[in-house]
Amino acid sequence: MPEGHTLHRLAGELTRCFAGDTVAAASPQGRFSDGAALLDATRMDAVESWGKHLFAHFETERILHVHLGLYGTFLTTLPPAEPPRGAVRLRLTSQRAVADLRGPTVCAVVTPEQRATLVSRLGPDPLRADADPERGWALVRRSRRSLASLLMDQSVISGIGNVYRAEILFRHRLAPTAPGQLVVRGVWDELWEDLVVLMHQGVETGRIDTVLPIHETRPASDSPLTEGRRGEVYVYRRTGQPCLVCGTRVRTRVVEGRNLYWCPTCQRRSGRRRRSEPRHL
Repeated sequence: MPEGHTLHRLAGELTRCFAGDTVAAASPQGRFSDGAALLDATRMDAVESWGKHLFAHFETERILHVHLGLYGTFLTTLPPAEPPRGAVRLRLTSQRAVADLRGPTVCAVVTPEQRATLVSRLGPDPLRADADPERGWALVRRSRRSLASLLMDQSVISGIGNVYRAEILFRHRLAPTAPGQLVVRGVWDELWEDLVVLMHQGVETGRIDTVLPIHETRPASDSPLTEGRRGEVYVYRRTGQPCLVCGTRVRTRVVEGRNLYWCPTCQRRSGRRRRSEPRHL
């Protein structure tokens, strides 16, 4: 499933290609014909993302809401467009670009009020300037759920997926099984600040790179990371391979329906602060 940096890149691309233009909207597949009719021949004003949700704002105060889910794609090309191939849920066309949406989990036209209701249930997005990490901290500090579970909860932090979950826990030496209520505020602040930096880098480069230069061992083309563009990672999809820091074999288990990867030697912190304990890598 695309993570938050991918959706922010997509929002930027769609804004550059369509913002300010009157677009033609159609549903070649036929499953979104009514929604496409509401957007057809109207001006697109801007596109934004919040976590893994995409919102395209039109002049009529109608908003296209898209969630790509596991298999969805929203690809932009230059006109003239070829005839649609496969199950194209929505095609947007302007003089500058053509965008085809395939396989989304959600594709709907919503009102500003419906959008507000949806985002009120989402946690802060590290990529948004209006993000308030206090909202996530309020949930973590009183939760008995594991950090691995909490970080996949979009009401805690929006936009975090399986890769960022594994890598941010490793970078801060946090045990995936540690309950949220043991995390002190200083550790939470450090984790949040690191996510902001890493995810903004992901927006710029189009890939997830989490390994510090002193630990890099291979070219990005040999990385096990296959979701989106390849990058250098510490533990994600490295089951049974030696940890890049200590050499211990990386382990895996299923948490919240997704494989979690971690190093049992490096990741022993509970989230409590001890004077002799390193804060992060």
